[in-house]
Amino acid sequence: MQPELTRRKGLRRLASGLPLMDRFLPVCVSLLCLAAAGSPAAADSTYQYEDSEGVVHYTNVPGDPRYAFVRKDASPAPAQKPMAERAGGVSQGLRAFSHVIRAAAERYGVDTRLVEAVVQTESAGNPTAVSRKGARGLMQLMPERAALLGVRDSFDPHQNVDGGVRHLRDLLQGFGGDVTLALAAYNAGEGAVRSYGGVPPFAETREYVRRVRSLYDGGVPLASKAVALITAPQRIYRSLAEDGTLIFTNLPPRAAAPSAGRL
Repeated sequence: MQPELTRRKGLRRLASGLPLMDRFLPVCVSLLCLAAAGSPAAADSTYQYEDSEGVVHYTNVPGDPRYAFVRKDASPAPAQKPMAERAGGVSQGLRAFSHVIRAAAERYGVDTRLVEAVVQTESAGNPTAVSRKGARGLMQLMPERAALLGVRDSFDPHQNVDGGVRHLRDLLQGFGGDVTLALAAYNAGEGAVRSYGGVPPFAETREYVRRVRSLYDGGVPLASKAVALITAPQRIYRSLAEDGTLIFTNLPPRAAAPSAGRL
């Protein structure tokens, strides 16, 4: 069976310039299961039409002449493995502490690959590393930052990574999920990023951001964004319309119905 997606026209726009958490507009999506079997050629294409009530319908199996072709979707890219599972360009230390990194990343909702890229750039996986400025451990925490994070021993891999990931999570939240700005703040400080309104013009910071992003996603321009913060789950409601349409929405129902429930 192939699904048909519908949503109200008034809810179609998302302001790309808004912070991440401001983009979650209420969206009501209807899924209608069709009995007709779709052809392989149509499986990755999208069609739409707008009915008299202003509802925009989407499907990949156009069974109505009112549907118009919108786009042909590209084949999904294969999921990237964590850096510690990839060969080449990864230090022995990163592999040794991959379980510590993964546990902290999952605990605080940050992409494991991003944390791995930071650890690789900061210390190459050396838990006893100390920088010229005094930053310590796997994620190179300054003593003042470590104290604020409650890290008593920065050379302890578990404490260091736990504190570093919490700090990285807070920066991601503070910059609306913008990885580039969060990384710049991790290196140069949040105040410097806000003062310059972007990545500070420091050669060290710009090189740091380039190196981490090169490891994280293959290298992107400084102005680009990639959301690494995992958002909290939303409450979803399910109901069945009289015509058999199964409806999923984040808007609570106006009145309780026997078929309604929380996923």
